[in-house]
Amino acid sequence: MKSQPDLKLLATFLAVVRQGSMAEAAAALGYVPSAVSQHIAALERDMGVELIVRRPGSRLILTAAGRSLAQAAEALFDATARFQDAASGIADREIAELRVGTYPSAMTYLLPEVLSTLRARRPGPRLRLVVVETDEGVPRVKSGDLDLLVAYRYLPEDPPAPSEALTITLLGHEPLVLVTGAEPGRRRPVELAECLDREWVSGHAHNPDRRLLHRWAGELGIAPQVTLETEDLHSMLAMIRAGLAVGLIPATLLGGQDAGVERVLLPAGVAPLHREILAVSRPGARPPIVDELVTLLAGAVA
Repeated sequence: MKSQPDLKLLATFLAVVRQGSMAEAAAALGYVPSAVSQHIAALERDMGVELIVRRPGSRLILTAAGRSLAQAAEALFDATARFQDAASGIADREIAELRVGTYPSAMTYLLPEVLSTLRARRPGPRLRLVVVETDEGVPRVKSGDLDLLVAYRYLPEDPPAPSEALTITLLGHEPLVLVTGAEPGRRRPVELAECLDREWVSGHAHNPDRRLLHRWAGELGIAPQVTLETEDLHSMLAMIRAGLAVGLIPATLLGGQDAGVERVLLPAGVAPLHREILAVSRPGARPPIVDELVTLLAGAVA
C-alpha cells in the first residue's frame, strides 16, 4: 500500500459512494465512465484491498474496507474544506486571536470602554491583553509576541520610533497636570511659586517622565526637589492626595474629578505638558480589527 492514497482517486471513490454508481459518478465529475472505473481499480491496487463489489445490473456494494475508507475520506475532505476556509480567512487578514499590550493606566482608564464598543460592533477574534510598559513592549512587537502595543512617549527623542521593524500611529496627546494635595477651605488657586519648596514625586532618575520634568523645570528656571520616586502612577497620585508631594499626573488618572488634589496654576505663557499616546505594530498589511481598534483608541484619547 502507498503511504498516502492519491487524493484525486479518493475524490472519485467518494463520488461513486455518494452517487451509488460509476455512471452517475462519471456524470457528476465530468468524466467518462471508463475513467471512473480506472480510478477505482487504481485505488484498490494502491490500497491492496477490494473496496467495491461490482455486480452487473445492480448498484455497487461497498466492502467493509470500502465503508471504512469512505468514512475516512469524508473526514479528510471535510477537514480539507475547513482548512481551505481558514487559509482563505487568513489571506483576507481574518485572525483567531489578537495579542494587545498596553501600559497599566490605559488598561484601567482607556481600554475597557474601547473594547466594549468593539465587541458590540462586531464579533471578532479573541483579544488577549497584556499589561506591559512601553520599553518592555516594543521589543515584543518586533519579535511578533505582541500584535499591537498601546504605548506612551514623553519626549520626541524617546522610543518607540518608526523603523523598518515598527509602524507608529499617533493616537493623540494626553495632558500632564501639575497637582498638589487639596487643602480644605482653600479659596484661591495654588500657584507654582508656592510649590517650589515642597517635595515632589516623579519616576526614577532616568525615566521619561522624570527627564521631561527636569527639562520643563530648566526652561522655567526652577529646580523641583524630587524626594519621592516611583514608577507607579497610582502611588504618585496617592502621595499627592495625602499632601506629601507635588507632581505631574496624566489627566486620564484624574478622570475629570480631581478628588483630593488641587491643580497648580502655571504662570502666564507657560505651555502645558503632555505625553503622546501611540499605537505600535509591525509594518505590512494589518488585520481589519487592528485598524478598527486603532481608530477607536484615537477617538478615546481625543
